Amino acid sequence: MSRPADGQRLFVGGAWVEPDHGHYAVVDPATEETVGWAPEASRDQVRAASAAAREAFGPWSRTAPRERAAILGRAADVIASRFGPYAELARAETGATTGTARAMQVGVGMARFRRYARVESAEWAIPPQVNEAGPMGRAAVVGALAVRQPVGVVTCVTSYNNPWANPAGKVAPALAMGNTVVVKPAPQDPLSVYRMAEALEAAGVPPGVVNVVSGRSVEVGEAAVDCDDVDMVSFTGSTAVGQRIAEVCGRSMKRQLMELGGKGAAVVFDDADVDSAVAGIGTTFSFYSGQICTAPTRVLAQRGVYDRLVERLAGYAGRLAVGDPADPGTVVGPVISAEHRARVESYVELGRKEGATVLVGGERPPPERGFYVAPTLLADCTNDMRVAREEIFGPVVVVIPFDEEDEGIALANDSDYGLIDYVWSGDVARAFRVARRLRAGGVGVNTVGRNMEAPFGGFKKSGVGRDVGSYALHAYSEVQSIVWAG
Repeated sequence: MSRPADGQRLFVGGAWVEPDHGHYAVVDPATEETVGWAPEASRDQVRAASAAAREAFGPWSRTAPRERAAILGRAADVIASRFGPYAELARAETGATTGTARAMQVGVGMARFRRYARVESAEWAIPPQVNEAGPMGRAAVVGALAVRQPVGVVTCVTSYNNPWANPAGKVAPALAMGNTVVVKPAPQDPLSVYRMAEALEAAGVPPGVVNVVSGRSVEVGEAAVDCDDVDMVSFTGSTAVGQRIAEVCGRSMKRQLMELGGKGAAVVFDDADVDSAVAGIGTTFSFYSGQICTAPTRVLAQRGVYDRLVERLAGYAGRLAVGDPADPGTVVGPVISAEHRARVESYVELGRKEGATVLVGGERPPPERGFYVAPTLLADCTNDMRVAREEIFGPVVVVIPFDEEDEGIALANDSDYGLIDYVWSGDVARAFRVARRLRAGGVGVNTVGRNMEAPFGGFKKSGVGRDVGSYALHAYSEVQSIVWAG
């Protein structure tokens, strides 16, 4: 089709390029109206983006870290100057509430550019390490220097639930370390990622250092991953897609950073602060409408607190305002699409058939337009039910009882996933003891909050590698040793 008047162009090699395969509509999940028109790239255009990134890599990797950091800082300033329109677009694309779009999407994205603009971060992922060694043969080895080098061209495949924080968490540290990037955003909400590229362009990023290509076609993602010019793939999304990407990367030995699915266990002991546990677990219903891999969706409640916790969670979920995310009073917005709504609803029905009790939710909420799912609480569950084992990615929480500490730990670990688990207990020593036994990349103790300097990533099928903070600089670099003799 011909380009609509407001159709977005691709960003390739520092130029805004017409897509070979036209445009498609980006739909507001709250209203089902068109937000804008996203470009559909061809395989050749994706390869051109990768080639542009390859050409730009040499000069960019040799650019002084201070200069790279300055560009990231200026990009954050540009985002700040356009904060209102950027947040409104993010809200419209994703269905997030206005508060979430401002604080957790654009706000966190901007903060990530500022974090990696710190020169001390950009210069070294780790301080250079000098190691002394003894003589070897006739030459005496004086020492060895371990330094970090950029990987090269990084393809960043990003998730639909946060088109600012997620791409910024990949692009900013990758650029800080001297890599160049090709960003392939999720097809549901790519327009915000083009605004990020716009901010980087205004900040003075050289041509080819940042490229953005989008499309609904599978060939766009495939080309972005398997292109010979690509040295690393950073992916956030489902485990199933991550496994396919890993297979492609394995064939050509591409470096990988995979943040995949989750089914977070929240282990709640009898002595827990129930108010704190309910507030934390309740974020599953409201935060991104449950479309977040870190959500505590699988509650393991000790018998002594089970009935009280279930009752309180049911009351909490039933009071949440579902509706237009632009309304300041809304707490739960829509899910991303009609297809995803149907998927979430099918899991609720499956839970009924498996024997779970639907205490709250289970029916489509009132708004006639928009892809809304009511906050849903499933009680009387067992850990072998599919609703307890599979990632639903919606505002659905399942509750499973347990008796003793060891049983709670065993149930928590009996999962294919291991991204983030949670423990609530008034006995801090026990909480930390249990946390150390959980097979998860992260554990929240009496909180669902995150520390953005702590390593983030999963065990088992929840991913490979760690990012955020200085760990992201490690992820987007290779260790090089330089050994010399005197």
